[in-house]
Amino acid sequence: MYRKWLPGPDRKEDQLSWWDECHGLKLVVDLDGKQKIQVLRLTKWAIASDRFKPAPWKTGHGLRVGDSTEKVAQLYGEPDSRSPSTKDGQPLELWYYAFDWAGPDLPQVMEVLCTREKSGQPGRVVEITLAAPSL
Repeated sequence: MYRKWLPGPDRKEDQLSWWDECHGLKLVVDLDGKQKIQVLRLTKWAIASDRFKPAPWKTGHGLRVGDSTEKVAQLYGEPDSRSPSTKDGQPLELWYYAFDWAGPDLPQVMEVLCTREKSGQPGRVVEITLAAPSL
C-alpha cells in the first residue's frame, strides 16, 4: 500500500505537521520549549466527504480516524462529556476523555471529534487528539 507522508506547509518552530494524501490525513505534533511532545492530533481533512478509508495510525487501544462512534464507545466506554461542535462548517460532536488516572508519563486527555449520527448510521471519527499532562 502506498503511504507517503509529506511535510506540511504550515511548519512552525513549536509544531510539526505531515500530510498523508492517500488517506486524506494530517498529523500535527505540538512541542513545548524543550521540544517535548505535548499534543498529537490526527485529522481527516475532507470532513464533508462520505469516504472513510481506515487510517493507518491508531491509538493504543486501536481507535482510528474513520472508525464509527460505536467503536469509540466499545474501546473507551462512554466519554466523560459529549458536546456539539463544528469544524469547517460541518456539525460534529466532541467526545472528551480524561486519563488523569493513567500517570504523568501518558496522555491525560483524549478528544475525539466525530460526525453526527445520520439516518440511523453511527457517526465517524474525523479527529483524535491526545494531550500531555502539562496542558
